[in-house]
Amino acid sequence: MEIKDKVAVITGAASGIGGAVCEELARRGAKYVAMVDMSPEIVGKADEVNRNCGRLAAHAFQGDVTRSEFRNQVFDTVCGEHQMVNVCVPAAGIVRDSLAVKVNRTSGAVEMYPVDVFRQVTEVNLIAPVYWAMETVARTAQYRHQHGLKRWGPEEEIQGAIIFIGSVASQGNKGQISYASTKAGLEGAAATLMKEAIFHGVRCGVIHPGYTDTPILGALGDEYVEKHVLPETQLGRLIRPEEIADAICFMISNQAVSGELWADAGWHPAAA
Repeated sequence: MEIKDKVAVITGAASGIGGAVCEELARRGAKYVAMVDMSPEIVGKADEVNRNCGRLAAHAFQGDVTRSEFRNQVFDTVCGEHQMVNVCVPAAGIVRDSLAVKVNRTSGAVEMYPVDVFRQVTEVNLIAPVYWAMETVARTAQYRHQHGLKRWGPEEEIQGAIIFIGSVASQGNKGQISYASTKAGLEGAAATLMKEAIFHGVRCGVIHPGYTDTPILGALGDEYVEKHVLPETQLGRLIRPEEIADAICFMISNQAVSGELWADAGWHPAAA
């Protein structure tokens, strides 16, 4: 599927991987990029994307991606102008890291990971991406039905592509019980949605980035990266967001690519 002249919706677009994907899509000629984020910085980021590509391609939408009303508003606006969304990359995510079970060294009390925090991470990292993806499929199905189109066939162009942002943590990572669970969950969601969405001509896949130089990773601090990340990464450096964006565009444009793509920079953690 050609990216040029396509319509995209990207969540988590104010920074990190989401922001880099918007930059790359605009650079490759996407005609409309809906940049979605809770942060008010999304407005300035959209302006930056437009300046860099020299045209009005990016459009900012500020709101909570876990709210269905906001999701509907974004798709109503975009589809009202362009009929269908061709690309969806629901990249918004959070981390709330802590051991699943730990013992308080002072009191001896055993503490479990808080269930309310687990639910929060699940809402943002798993449920919200799946529903932004399903909204993309639903709007495509609606458009095709309204135009008398039924089951998609290979004689047609691919209608759309959805790329979930997984993580190397989906294989398990100490201190990331909630984050790892959500990223592993996206694998099952993508595999299932692909089997259903292709009926309407929409492809679905997952990219699993390794440790990428984003604000989420930056919150862990330089000491953590130097001690726990770089020694176990073959490249000896963090992945740049634009490298993941390039890989995502490859997944979008190459119809032969399905399933999962690992972009881990050779990260292989040592056994504990």
